[in-house]
Amino acid sequence: MQQNSHTPHPSGAQRQHLLRSIPKVDECLQSLQGIKETAAVPPSVVKAAVREVLAEVRQAILEGNETAAGSLHLDTLIPRFMARISQKQRPRFRRIINATGVIIHTNLGRSILPRSAMEALFEAGSRYSNLEFDLETGRRGSRYSLVEELLCELTGAESALVVNNNAAAVLIVLETLAKGREVIVSRGQLVEIGGSFRIPDVMARSGARLVEVGATNRTHLRDYEGAIGEETGLLLKVHCSNYRIIGFTSEVANEDLVALGRQHDLPVMEDLGSGCFIDLSRFGLMKEPTVQEVVASGVDVVTFSGDKLLGGPQAGIILGSRELVGRIKKNPLNRALRIDKFTLSGLESILRLYRDPERATETIPTLAMIATPVAVVSRRAARLQRRLRRSVGDGCDVALADTMARVGGGAMPEQNLASRAVALTPTVVSVNRLEELLRRQEVPVIGRIEENRLLLDMRTVADDEVGLLADILARVLRERP
Repeated sequence: MQQNSHTPHPSGAQRQHLLRSIPKVDECLQSLQGIKETAAVPPSVVKAAVREVLAEVRQAILEGNETAAGSLHLDTLIPRFMARISQKQRPRFRRIINATGVIIHTNLGRSILPRSAMEALFEAGSRYSNLEFDLETGRRGSRYSLVEELLCELTGAESALVVNNNAAAVLIVLETLAKGREVIVSRGQLVEIGGSFRIPDVMARSGARLVEVGATNRTHLRDYEGAIGEETGLLLKVHCSNYRIIGFTSEVANEDLVALGRQHDLPVMEDLGSGCFIDLSRFGLMKEPTVQEVVASGVDVVTFSGDKLLGGPQAGIILGSRELVGRIKKNPLNRALRIDKFTLSGLESILRLYRDPERATETIPTLAMIATPVAVVSRRAARLQRRLRRSVGDGCDVALADTMARVGGGAMPEQNLASRAVALTPTVVSVNRLEELLRRQEVPVIGRIEENRLLLDMRTVADDEVGLLADILARVLRERP
């Protein structure tokens, strides 16, 4: 019981009596033995939960916040023990319902995988595999060859390598091709993305020396040409995937930069960031260069992420000429950055889907969410609204609202997708408290607060999650905490 303004502060004698009334650990453990929910819980977890709760009770007594002896009875403490046991048994890495409207949400796991990829992951983890075994020759093989052929087939590149993320891809390319030498890059492309990943910092770690050219908003071919010298090792272009400069701007086309590189026998690299294999402009988004288009422009090395617009697992994909990618593969750093069998399995499954672009758009969740017509999203929102109006009563006003979803993941800044949300205005708790309660559920629900309403954007809620979402909301609002 929490002490309030009308509860007298316990005396020293009362406090000592309460402390002596705290049940022993062994008594508590004995009382939990007959509860079936604890049968499968490791004894160490049960004991730790009991000790933690008793320690909290003891501290509350010492601080004068626990004054009722009845609250120390086992019948009163057992629910607290069970709640703590449940909390300790709950995985830290958990499934959530993403109702934010951000499709590639960096904090919520970025791209989710289709069923075919998850089946491939299960197979890779539950059985032995030919991870580094060549089935044709019976000798040791290379794990990279398992996806290299597919990547080359889909993009037109001569060679490919996959490392654990795009930052690693940029690092190993720079370290291999330009360590101890200068790398020329436009000043407007010195980006920083989430997690404080900065191009200048990665370049410094690689041992390359940064040479900035041009102005923030305009860089010309003559700027690159004027900076080339005996120490130049690479011309670098960075796609500004997480921001955009508009207005009086200019940048050098890939073909022109490649021609300059050929003239001076210098490789040209482009970090695409969120590389995509399908033109997404047909879904109302701004035209972005596809990986195939960048490869066709003649760029010597291209890097991009696997878990953004590609819709696959976390990976850094390197495409390029056979000679340059061959050098990168031989870099000792490659072993530290290599991917595991799960990434390989999931990535291969995703790449195979891209052999049929229409099927890829329908089955890869990231692309499917981008491509879903707003009318379909609206029907999903209406389903949730109908269910909630039947179940929450006067605990919450439930309305539909037009809203804008985002691609996310540092991709296509300022690019909005028309969407539809269920807008909740609770009457029994504040909107901030409702957001917190939903975050603390067994399956947490993450939305966004706008204009004192909690918006659940249905573009990022799957059809088979609507029922579960409705049940969670109904339970939270019925409890009227």
